[in-house]
Amino acid sequence: MSQSVSLSAPRPAWTQRPDWRVTLPALVLLAGGALYIAGSESQRMAGLYLLGGALGLVLYHAAFGFASAWRVFIAEGRGEGLRAQMVMLALASVLFLPLLAEGSFFGQGLVGSVAPFAPSVAVGAALFGVGMQLAGGCASGTLYTVGGGSTKMVFTLLFFMVGSFLGAAHLPWWFTVAWWPGEARPGGFSLLQEWGLFPALAVQLAVFAAIAGATLVIERRRRPAAAAAAAGPAASLAQRLVSGPWPLIWGAVGLALLNAVTLVSAGHPWNISFGYTLWSGKLAAALGIDVGAFDFWTWRYPARALAGSVFAETTSVMNFGVLAGAFLAAGLAGRFNPAWRLPWRHVLAAALGGILMGYGARIAFGCNVGAFFSGIASGSLHGWLWFLAALAGSYLGTALRPLFGLTGGFVRRPAPQAA
Repeated sequence: MSQSVSLSAPRPAWTQRPDWRVTLPALVLLAGGALYIAGSESQRMAGLYLLGGALGLVLYHAAFGFASAWRVFIAEGRGEGLRAQMVMLALASVLFLPLLAEGSFFGQGLVGSVAPFAPSVAVGAALFGVGMQLAGGCASGTLYTVGGGSTKMVFTLLFFMVGSFLGAAHLPWWFTVAWWPGEARPGGFSLLQEWGLFPALAVQLAVFAAIAGATLVIERRRRPAAAAAAAGPAASLAQRLVSGPWPLIWGAVGLALLNAVTLVSAGHPWNISFGYTLWSGKLAAALGIDVGAFDFWTWRYPARALAGSVFAETTSVMNFGVLAGAFLAAGLAGRFNPAWRLPWRHVLAAALGGILMGYGARIAFGCNVGAFFSGIASGSLHGWLWFLAALAGSYLGTALRPLFGLTGGFVRRPAPQAA
């Protein structure tokens, strides 16, 4: 991801020395924010804010990127990032499906990220895939890189909100688009509900293993150059935990565990994109736009969220936590160093990518977290459709990157020399 550790580049040797000019304000932001939210909203919302902070720290320290992992696999055949995602999904499925089968946890009702298996999912996910390759980050990547000091990704965040607002305005129309004529608004297909716990879990784990195995086969055939690791000072386990960098597998396990905590705390899995939609609706209303004229904002949940505080909605408050947690992680790593001079083509790519991701996520019922990660872990078939469509969109987005002066596109191999 832009201005963050990427799988397409050597993983840098971090200083292992916290920058207290950043770390202390970040700690104040997390602690003060939690106290404010506990007083103005509830202790539950304060806990979700801190949970978002933990997610932001894991994302930053592990440099756990979806966009970069898919890009280097498509362009170079390196599948370490995809394999880490399969580990994350496998562990999350093992944790999610029994909880969702039970339906509650100590009195907290639980609902999975199950959404309609609809054409809008395929179209929206493909647009999202193009957008995340142009922007250099996905929905979660946008949050943690902005929190970590990426100035370019600020443009992505702002235009993600624009695209999300447009997608919300068009979503009622997308509900009328069916797979075949005469089909009513399609419902979600849950492997858990249709097949039961153990068959659903077995099939999911088998598919994860098959995808991981396929990446190994493709790597052997394409023989990509290994990513070089920058030499750096030796660090103890405690230093690495605090200041990073973390191996990808640590990030995979950490995200799966924290998403399970989100499920039992919020009553639903981790999501990101609705927070962007809510922020865009709030901003549009502040600018004098009659958001009530759009059907989406008259629906029960969006209307209630729009009427309340941005700290009263679970996705929104966790998004703020991710920003603060990544800010803390960048301070602990000594790597908070915003760049103020950006090539105009990079900014254009960031803005265009943000619009495509925002629009795509809204009509696809989620982003790389809400639809792909949480959707698949919940046993929703729409998550698998999202994955395939977004992977196809990522192929196109990777091919378009050189037009914007971005690296990490397709690798051109030299032609064989004549004998």
